[in-house]
Amino acid sequence: MCRQYCVSQLNCVRQWALLGVAVFHIGLSSQAEESIPTGLDERIPWTTSHVKGTPEPPNPYRTTVAYPHLAFDHPIAGCPLTGTKEILIAEQSGKVWAIAQDRRTKTRRLVLDVGVSLYGIAVHPEYALNGLIYVMTIDTESDKGPRAVGEGSWVSEFKCSNGVADMTTRKEIIKWPSGGHNGGCLGFGHDGFLYISCGDGSGIADERRTGQNVSDLLACILRLDVDRKTGPRAYSIPPDNPLVDIRGARPEIYSYGHRQVWKFSFDSADGSLWAGDVGQDLWEMIYRVKPGGNYGWSVMEGNHVFRPQRKKGPAEFEKPIVEHSHNDFRSITGGFVYHGKRLEELSGHYIYGDFDTGKIWSFQWQDGKINAHGELADSSIRLVSFVEDHEDELLLIDYASGLLHEISPATVQQEDPADFPRLLSQTGIFANTKEQIPAPGVLPYSVNSALWSDHAIKFRWLAIPDKGTIDFDDVVYPEPPPEAPAAWRFPDGTVAVKTFAVEMERGNPDSLRRLETRLLHHKRMDGDDNGYGAQVWRGYTYVWNEEQTDAVLLDKGGLDIEFTVKDDAVEGGKYVQKWHFPSRAECTLCHTMASRYVLGINTHQLNRAHDYDGRVANQIDTWSHIGMFTKAPEAVASQLEKIVDYRDDTQDLNHRARSYLYSNCSHCHRKWGGGNAEFTLLANKTLQETATLGVSPAHGEFHLRKPALLIPGSPKRSLLYHRMTMLGLGRMPHVGSHLRDESALQLLEQWIREMPNDTYSNTTGVVSKDAK
Repeated sequence: MCRQYCVSQLNCVRQWALLGVAVFHIGLSSQAEESIPTGLDERIPWTTSHVKGTPEPPNPYRTTVAYPHLAFDHPIAGCPLTGTKEILIAEQSGKVWAIAQDRRTKTRRLVLDVGVSLYGIAVHPEYALNGLIYVMTIDTESDKGPRAVGEGSWVSEFKCSNGVADMTTRKEIIKWPSGGHNGGCLGFGHDGFLYISCGDGSGIADERRTGQNVSDLLACILRLDVDRKTGPRAYSIPPDNPLVDIRGARPEIYSYGHRQVWKFSFDSADGSLWAGDVGQDLWEMIYRVKPGGNYGWSVMEGNHVFRPQRKKGPAEFEKPIVEHSHNDFRSITGGFVYHGKRLEELSGHYIYGDFDTGKIWSFQWQDGKINAHGELADSSIRLVSFVEDHEDELLLIDYASGLLHEISPATVQQEDPADFPRLLSQTGIFANTKEQIPAPGVLPYSVNSALWSDHAIKFRWLAIPDKGTIDFDDVVYPEPPPEAPAAWRFPDGTVAVKTFAVEMERGNPDSLRRLETRLLHHKRMDGDDNGYGAQVWRGYTYVWNEEQTDAVLLDKGGLDIEFTVKDDAVEGGKYVQKWHFPSRAECTLCHTMASRYVLGINTHQLNRAHDYDGRVANQIDTWSHIGMFTKAPEAVASQLEKIVDYRDDTQDLNHRARSYLYSNCSHCHRKWGGGNAEFTLLANKTLQETATLGVSPAHGEFHLRKPALLIPGSPKRSLLYHRMTMLGLGRMPHVGSHLRDESALQLLEQWIREMPNDTYSNTTGVVSKDAK
């Protein structure tokens, strides 16, 4: 076994040393009728938990479901239907629905189905007279439906009659190249002109060098007069557009130097234009956009130098009003200046949020200064868009659940933040923190396929208060089986615990130094059985002291350190290793609804033998025997699927490679997982079903010759492999690691090279039932 497994057993199972050998009997099948060895005789309740509440002052708001009787499929944008009491909600599949503003409504009406991917929608200010609506769609080579209009990003106009769009009235307004970032937000300003956001059309680092190039439409916000047509265009150029007199510039441009404006809006009071611009490496930005403004990309990323050697556009750079580091935000969603009546204390606040972390913030902009800037709510939704309704109230669109939410005052928090344990020794998880001996009732566990964390050795425990039980394979949202594996649902107060340690001298277990212990704490939501899977898991990091006697709770902002590791295998005999302690917001990047929140405690990972201090037995069989599950699994562990240890070269090569990708990549690269490329790396899929074989990259070619995500027989042209070899910009995984996993690279290189001679494309990466 590997060193990680052996070392972990020394410290994490001593509480079970006096327990004797046990067997139990399950009458499910001929195999189950045999005696099944287990590692534990009985369950000891965990009664010492002090992990309650949160160390943060309570947020003043929370998100609540606004329309309890309606849900949509991948909703992505919305807007009020001018001159009516209806709201339009657009789905990414191309459908546009109208719903009554009345929150009690149970019905929706189909207005339009364009048949291709849709990202933006706007209603003409004179809709009551002309019936015009506008949508932004993306047609790709794979979009060959009956209504496809040609590859690219398009804005089209449709005329509605009796509230339904007439497909024969479609008018092509404007087109720009599609690519990694397509923008797609639409809106009419107070001036009556249509504004359109266009992303930089690139993958990584503005590959097309279009950020400062005003001779094309990319990386810009456009401003068009769609009521008048000039020459061959389906629009005219407003005469006061800022670049009309600049030679070589596209006259449609209103502002430029934007990487990916994902939602802009106009202040209904003064008409000012506000935009959320999604950054790349480190920063997310909010801009108050002015005509002719140059917002820096890709010379700058917000206030920070990105590629200073690149040619600048014709105007000086504008600074963001607000920027967030990737410790808190990862994919900003622009919002609105609030002028509703429900939350009068927020009147005049610009409210915005983040797609990845679910956080919602606001600030006031007064006399050119920011006031009252702070976090309103920490939600579990995938906030893809805000909608301002007819009464200036805000709806929040959850891309994952398909529900429409709103911001509401928070309920009273019972626990005092001051009571949250500031030392690991105060949590009640360990009987002896220094020796990492768990408290009675805290279960050690091991996984089949570990996440790579820059040579870190990990020690794992699960702590469930009293005798709370797990609902086995109960979580099936948002992608139900067989498309994605089911997951376990945990009781209130559950804490998943993981200690990270690194050898200060590679190959010497005695040099092991603990760096951090991470807790993932579950607060069961009211209505956690709501069917759509939303849960609340909060991540906390405790940083170990130099004496290795205890660990201190890190503040919410995260931390970076460096230390020197001795290694005879490298030049100079040592190297400097960077280590990032994640912020609390960063924990939500991987532990998402789509990934079922808890990554390592599931059937595929825990279906393996564990050494309970000399008693080696399957973990699922053992946990079932001691009553950890609300209802025992329908089969013994040998009849359940699993993945494998990818470092075990006695295992099947395909299973090893797929298990590595499953544990290291699939929490993002799955449906709704946050990875914005259209493929999945779940091991239960056949390789053909992953949409990787021969698929062109969506985010740049990285200077490779005709690359694809996976090219059987050609590792060096396979982006999946190539991006793992990189360091810095463009590397995968892009969080949680600074060093290459050299052994995994060798594994994947061999796997891809041998593909043409095997049947990988038609097989999955899991070990099937009863497989030996």
